[in-house]
Amino acid sequence: MIQNYKKYLYKNYLSSFLKVSLVFFSISIIMNLFEEINFLKESDNALLLPLFLTVLNTPSILFEIFPFIFLISSLFFFMELIDKDELIIYKVYGLTNFKIIKIISAATFVVGLLIVIIFYNFSASLKFLYLDIKNNYAKDDKYLAVVTGNGLWIKDEINGKTNFINADKIENDHLLNLSISQFDENYNLDSVIISDKALITNKKWILENPILNKKNKTEKFKELEFDSNFDKERILSIFENFSSLNIMKIEKLKKDYELLGYNTNTIEAHKHRLYSYPFYLTLMVCIASILMLNIKYNKTKIFHIIMGILISVIIYYINYFFKVIIETKDVPYLLSVWGPQLILFMIVLINLVKINDK
Repeated sequence: MIQNYKKYLYKNYLSSFLKVSLVFFSISIIMNLFEEINFLKESDNALLLPLFLTVLNTPSILFEIFPFIFLISSLFFFMELIDKDELIIYKVYGLTNFKIIKIISAATFVVGLLIVIIFYNFSASLKFLYLDIKNNYAKDDKYLAVVTGNGLWIKDEINGKTNFINADKIENDHLLNLSISQFDENYNLDSVIISDKALITNKKWILENPILNKKNKTEKFKELEFDSNFDKERILSIFENFSSLNIMKIEKLKKDYELLGYNTNTIEAHKHRLYSYPFYLTLMVCIASILMLNIKYNKTKIFHIIMGILISVIIYYINYFFKVIIETKDVPYLLSVWGPQLILFMIVLINLVKINDK
């Protein structure tokens, strides 16, 4: 049986979490709804469709901001304990600050596991449906890219022509072994270009040793410029919307990257972010708890909220910095994921040593 004081702490803590989550959910709904209305202002379904898209997209937004929801929930949880002088009562009966933090941290870790296992896959499925519906209304739907067993395929409409491009793989800044079939406005085959390699760092590709077959005439070139709506960054970005992929689809995406010959570090990093997510949430709760137990009790609630937001912003930029360095191949992706967690863990560990003296 769980002791009565633990039940009471669990109840109050989860109550704070649900209240804060509801507030952020409402704010996300309102803000996203305006964005969708603006995006679909020319659509016949000017209200119902934006509302439906908002409902589909909001869970993935919540998943991204859950760390800060937990942080603010912990602040309000301790505010309530302090306002009711319950911390003093707990100390009289031998319940230390460390034990209180341990109780709510354990609850956070369990909730974090449930969020990753259940909520993440649920939100990713909704996000995938959201993007699928929204893409039907996008103005650039004539530009498509997919990966199959035969490599990368791109449909690209530019300069009055439709290009169907096939390449074996991406290697550094090049597409390898590519063929380009060009069709006119009536979808009549205009020309075929075959090249060993294409430099795709920008939207004006440089084809190396291309062979151009046009109107039964074959020409060979040392180099040939080719205009496209795609560059390397845009091609790869099509496959990097991880928020719309559940665990199974992430594994499929990894295979797609391997077919392209592209580095899978970004996918592995995303997987490790999911693995570390319950720890991240727990650390955020510990930081909020330490903050509340170290500052003077006579501070206003506005002060605590502002302090919590400030800390959230700092932690966000620490995570962003480590996420950016993964793009430099000299840095292991594990460092970009677990580095911020290690920094937060050291901060928490140092401050927990004397937390019972507060």
